[in-house]
Amino acid sequence: MKIFRTLSAAALILAAGSVSAETWRMATKMPVDSPEGQVFQKFAELTDEYTDGKLTIQVFPNEQLGKEDAVLEQMQVGVVNIYAEGFGYMRKWAPELSWISPSYLFDDRDHWRRFMNSDLVKGWFEKAAEVSGVGPLGDPTAVLRGPFLAMVSNKPVNGLEDVQGLKLRMHPDKLAIASWSHLGAEVITLPWTEVYQSIQKNIVEAVISPIALVESMRFNEVAPYIARNDMYWQSVGFMMNLAAYDGLDEDVKAGLQRAYAETGTFSEELMYRTADESIARMEADGATYTELDTAPFVEAMTSFYAEMAEEGELPAGYMEAVEAARSE
Repeated sequence: MKIFRTLSAAALILAAGSVSAETWRMATKMPVDSPEGQVFQKFAELTDEYTDGKLTIQVFPNEQLGKEDAVLEQMQVGVVNIYAEGFGYMRKWAPELSWISPSYLFDDRDHWRRFMNSDLVKGWFEKAAEVSGVGPLGDPTAVLRGPFLAMVSNKPVNGLEDVQGLKLRMHPDKLAIASWSHLGAEVITLPWTEVYQSIQKNIVEAVISPIALVESMRFNEVAPYIARNDMYWQSVGFMMNLAAYDGLDEDVKAGLQRAYAETGTFSEELMYRTADESIARMEADGATYTELDTAPFVEAMTSFYAEMAEEGELPAGYMEAVEAARSE
């Protein structure tokens, strides 16, 4: 009888612990063994550690929970708690969020980070949250993506002058097409999966790619000139169901935020190390790697954005917020 009472007491303790614990479902597109997949796993581990097991992050990679629209709908109703993808997908609730990564508008990543944490952008996120109940977890720039963009070409591109008349593959995005046409390129839209063969046949001469994807897509085999161009900066947005977050105890929120912040630091270290290793391998295979001076590109785009502002195409207060973010 005494043994039974002891076992019953232990069961009650376990049951009480299970009631206080919570599991969040996190949807991602990336494979588990990809650099971003490793970042998401690190986030799950840190969350478990810093919340003392009160919050568990269950990661669903490879779009297991559906494509973007399906996941966003699930997040609104709380079936999915976190979606790790670009914040641009939130433009369905706040169209202004289409403007968080424009071409050659920011001097460097720090400039972009200050803009992303400005009152203007915070207002856009608040607008989206009012409509959807979805918002960012912490600093929206914390988790690095890319970590940067590169122009991969079958002939040297060492500056803005080499872009003139360059047959450049671009995804079907009106702003990106208009931007590179303004810079002097001959823009050709093609599916991502057709880029290798199109460069091989000289249908296009260059493509812009996250540096992390150049080697895996084998672009360097047909386009051995790789130039870091910092066209724009990106982050992996940890979009979350705000009601679920508000329902957490304060100590759990603090642990979750700490895990997110440290995940951001981890992502930067991992992404740049992975990029450096990939560049070294490609150079050993005969590729030429350079880093472009982006100042002429930024200067050339000044008139482009001035025209858009004059035509009322930019969000209210946009260029003022960009200029204000130039300094600390």
